[in-house]
Amino acid sequence: MIKQQIFEIPTQDGINLHNLNQQVQAVVAQSEIQQGQVLIFSRHTTTAIVVNEDEVRLLDDIQAYLEKLAPPGAQYLHNDLHLRPDIPSDEPMNAHSHLMAMTLGNCETVPVIDGQLALGTYQAIMLVELDGPRDRTVFCQVMGEV
Repeated sequence: MIKQQIFEIPTQDGINLHNLNQQVQAVVAQSEIQQGQVLIFSRHTTTAIVVNEDEVRLLDDIQAYLEKLAPPGAQYLHNDLHLRPDIPSDEPMNAHSHLMAMTLGNCETVPVIDGQLALGTYQAIMLVELDGPRDRTVFCQVMGEV
């Protein structure tokens, strides 16, 4: 059996992380699937999906690390807006966000055992906003046996 659902996450300015465990577990519960897996997929090119610890100081470390990895103020060809045809008037200079998202990835798969996410003690499924604030959509697809 396969069930899916899309939910929306409003994000804040800049880089921020959002714990999705409750929303994803709700999708799993509604699916009634007991044994299987859930795919969590970001539908945006400037966000990522990761599994890591949701601890305030670590989240600050992650933000600082990502900003060092792809500094917002660096020179990027994608940010030469005047050289790009047919771009919207509100197009941001966000090449750094695309590069961070590509590095982190846009999906995770988590096992489902007895109707529950099989996450470790400190693991959290997180949406990483890299170019906020925006309203983001996350796609969840639960596959398995009822």
